[in-house]
Amino acid sequence: MSLRKQSFIQGAMILLAAGLLNRVLGFVPRIALPRMIGAEGVGLIQLVFPFTIVLLTLISGGIPLAVAKLVAEADSKDDSAGAGRILKLAVAISLGISLVAVVVCFLLSDFIATRIMTDSRVHSAFLAMIPVLPLVAVSSVWRGYFQGKQNMVPTAMSQTAETVFRIVFTLLLAWLLLPFGLEAAAAGGVLGMVVGECAGVLVLWRQFVRDRRKERPPSVTSSAAPAPRRYLRELLNTAVPVTGSKMIGSLSYLLESIMTVRSLTIAGVAAAGATAQYGALQGMVIPLLLLPGALTYSLAVSLVPSLSEAASRGDWAVIHARLQQSMKLAVITGAPFAVLLALLAAPVCKLLYGDDSMAHMLRWMAPLAVFLYMQAPLQAALQALNRPGTALFNTFAGAAIKLVLIMRLATDPQLGIVGVVIAIGVNMMLVTLLHWISVARLTGFRMHPLDFLKVTAAMIVMSAAALRIWEFDWFGPSSANLVLAGATGIVVYILLLVPLRLINREDVARVPLIGRFLTPRNPR
Repeated sequence: MSLRKQSFIQGAMILLAAGLLNRVLGFVPRIALPRMIGAEGVGLIQLVFPFTIVLLTLISGGIPLAVAKLVAEADSKDDSAGAGRILKLAVAISLGISLVAVVVCFLLSDFIATRIMTDSRVHSAFLAMIPVLPLVAVSSVWRGYFQGKQNMVPTAMSQTAETVFRIVFTLLLAWLLLPFGLEAAAAGGVLGMVVGECAGVLVLWRQFVRDRRKERPPSVTSSAAPAPRRYLRELLNTAVPVTGSKMIGSLSYLLESIMTVRSLTIAGVAAAGATAQYGALQGMVIPLLLLPGALTYSLAVSLVPSLSEAASRGDWAVIHARLQQSMKLAVITGAPFAVLLALLAAPVCKLLYGDDSMAHMLRWMAPLAVFLYMQAPLQAALQALNRPGTALFNTFAGAAIKLVLIMRLATDPQLGIVGVVIAIGVNMMLVTLLHWISVARLTGFRMHPLDFLKVTAAMIVMSAAALRIWEFDWFGPSSANLVLAGATGIVVYILLLVPLRLINREDVARVPLIGRFLTPRNPR
């Protein structure tokens, strides 16, 4: 693969295809691990993740996005030498921070496991996580570089390789270490993530070497290249506010994990039970809601260089068109998943996890997940249009209210874990609405209200069809009947998109592979 650019929709669809594949594959350990090590073992792994995410945010946070933005701007000026300098500087910064974090984590591992986290059994899993830090530091910058080149293929390939290796080794190592106890099995599960990141880095490195060989070397006579200080300043101007915004979300996630378990304990839940309930929420329920997030992630990644390039030209028509496309796709694709998960929560949980005790959490959260699907493109728009500080404030406001609600609601024995679910749902709505207001004020962007009414109508008809099949009980209360009900609802929904004019022939024609058959060939 060379440095071939893709259009906004093509790039989004390439990442979508990889994202959907990775999400589907990612459910293999999500389903197998709870059956292997139980909700309590999953809870131990989930307690490590928030701290890991804080570290990864500090290490790479806004640097990949800054690299994508600056490389896209350099590429629009045909400045390949500048793009290369930006990449080298970003790798040096991110890798340097990661090595410092490795040393600090190793020295303070006992303190972190026993004092900061709520269960001392996470110590082994925390140590197993440390090697992932420098790997993510390098891979995230390389992905930002390719995204800036508007070549999404390397990112998609590396994500798929990372997912496959992570799945295989997560299950294998957890199974091999399970005889040594739940703590060892959880550490094995985390080590699988390290192996996956190694595979992803190797794919990116191979692709980078191949592309650099195919590039023409920059002219050595060009002495007017900007000084490294300018690149550093430009990187930090974008990366620092974005990192701050993501850090608020990451710290909120860490505090959420700590406060959830402690609040449930105050409400009268035993420590092991609190860990198990948190593991069910974060390790089983939320991953189901994030399945359509593969599209919103791909839209957000493709949106940054596309909007940055349009903004540098002052092309507001293109900016509005890209925002309209991304928001419309996010709502259209996310809404049916949210509705089906809410309607069929109990059978879905029973089918996937062999346990429907967490179905009430899924039923509460699924309708609000639509706000989450719209959030990623809106945040990407703010960042691409040089308003990362606005995104930072919005994220902070939502995180503060979420944490306050967890303390007030989860400590109530009448609510317990449902109080945490309510707090997370309020956070989803609030941050999305604040992002929307900010983007609208900045660009004058407006979604067509009629589109929301059409999607609502399609969801109502789809829900009626799915419930009818489920209640008709063709195969009894079995997985086959669940699949038939869900598939019927999705087919009905898709068939309604065209007559409701939510999608048209031109939209489908932009999709890679499929669109090729709908585009007339020019006779020559």
